[in-house]
Amino acid sequence: MEGIIAIWQRDLKKFFRDRARLLGSFSMPILFLLIFGGGLSGTMETMMSGGFGEESSGFNYLEFIFPGIVAMTLLMTAIFSAMSVIEDKNFGYMKEILVSPISRVSIAVGKMLGAATVSTIQGMILFLLIPFLGLSYSIISLIQVIPFMFLLGAALSGVGLLFASMIKSTQGFQLIVQIIVMPMIFLSGALFPINNMPSWLDVIVKFNPVTYGVDVMKKIMIDVDSLSQAVRETMGLNLTVFGRSVSVFEEILFILAFAIVFVAIATISFKRAHA
Repeated sequence: MEGIIAIWQRDLKKFFRDRARLLGSFSMPILFLLIFGGGLSGTMETMMSGGFGEESSGFNYLEFIFPGIVAMTLLMTAIFSAMSVIEDKNFGYMKEILVSPISRVSIAVGKMLGAATVSTIQGMILFLLIPFLGLSYSIISLIQVIPFMFLLGAALSGVGLLFASMIKSTQGFQLIVQIIVMPMIFLSGALFPINNMPSWLDVIVKFNPVTYGVDVMKKIMIDVDSLSQAVRETMGLNLTVFGRSVSVFEEILFILAFAIVFVAIATISFKRAHA
């Protein structure tokens, strides 16, 4: 346990000391907020009011995508945090850890917890933008979503750790991860509804863990019950799997299972890669 805590603390210290990384990590989320929130909000809200009239009076497109932007921040931070494993190997730090009494399982778990904590902190920092964006999420909903943010960050860090254990260069890691990250973002419902997609894309959507992460965050942060059934259907707020609506509890169970499986696989791969 001491080894896990030591590695977790090291990753946190690196995060807070690297101001360029701290500031740079917000460039993509803010860019998406400006492009999608500022550029498409008027169009989307006009379309909704034209199609549903008074039924869409409670719809705010920026409120719809903000939880998705937070989930996108969690995804990118959690996965790219695993790149420190490759950097530690290149600078020789990993060799020092491997000859220490710390088990390799503890190293992997410590890295996973560090990435989950860092991603959660960065997601929470985005909450500071809420007043400036004119959004009205309740304090209770923001507090309730934080534990789930940590769980989602832990699950996604397992994906990053798995690739980091198999790839030797940071350039190769960045290339492979970018290919994976962008489809996970755009096929999650973070920025636009995922209804009525082709069947082959719909399969990817339903196996994408970010889909369930985004849906849970929207259902916690947004007052979905205040929206009409037609608006919820149009904006993809009634997620179904095999024609059956899934509950928040079921989605959390899926994310938890995904986290356990991927962290276990990443740990095994990590042990073999450094055997």
